[in-house]
Amino acid sequence: MKIKSLLLRLSFRNGIIAGALAITMIIVLYVADKHPFLIPMVADFRIFLFGLFIFFTLKEYRDKTEGNILYFWQGMVGAYQFIGVFSLITAIGIMIFSSIEPNFIQEYITLFLQQAEEGKAEVIQQMGKENFERNLEAIRATNGAERAFVYVIQNIWIGLFISIIISVILRKQPKQ
Repeated sequence: MKIKSLLLRLSFRNGIIAGALAITMIIVLYVADKHPFLIPMVADFRIFLFGLFIFFTLKEYRDKTEGNILYFWQGMVGAYQFIGVFSLITAIGIMIFSSIEPNFIQEYITLFLQQAEEGKAEVIQQMGKENFERNLEAIRATNGAERAFVYVIQNIWIGLFISIIISVILRKQPKQ
């Protein structure tokens, strides 16, 4: 089946490429003893990856359309198509890698619990002892599919802000 929409085709292609790069980065970070799930959101490589790929996806679409037009809504649709494909690829990759390498999730749990113990007093003061204990129990029971789902949710939030910014920057409407 051939995809007819240029925007969908570009988003799909770039989502697959970026998803493969992300899975590679996740594995490289894990092998380098820097667990990818414990990196703070502000230092996450997805911010750069999303910015780069969404920018070039929308720019290529804008440059290939008649009149070099890109409406804001087209930018948002293209960006979220990209994020959807990216999220699907990375979620599948995380589930496969976590089933191949069982220590991947176990190491995350161990490191997370260590970090939680170090900042326990602060966190308990902010969220309460009951919430803190409930979160620790949830982390102990986590698995690859759950972490993949959390990763997808994070992609959606990161992508929202980046999509808006890049769609505004690249939008170009017809001159009247």
